[in-house]
Amino acid sequence: MREAQYIIIQDDHLKEKSLVIKDIGPWNRHMTITNDAEGVIQRLVQQGHLPPGRRLLYFDSEGELSEILVRDGFFAGFVPYDEKASPAATSEAMKE
Repeated sequence: MREAQYIIIQDDHLKEKSLVIKDIGPWNRHMTITNDAEGVIQRLVQQGHLPPGRRLLYFDSEGELSEILVRDGFFAGFVPYDEKASPAATSEAMKE
């Protein structure tokens, strides 16, 4: 089964900051996070990385940072990342 391959860039143990993941491909064998958003969310929820209310940010296959909206543990859309809404959320991830 084809599914997105990603790494977790930021995941604080208290789950208070945004979870940040990065698409790693290769895309000729795996789906992108964008194309597998529902499956990615499902796996992250099952693994305990994405409790209710936690933001999910991701670096897509082009290296752009965006947000996947999650409502009640399910995919609810995409929005551009707004650093002003959470300036410290990815300070470490942005250094990569």
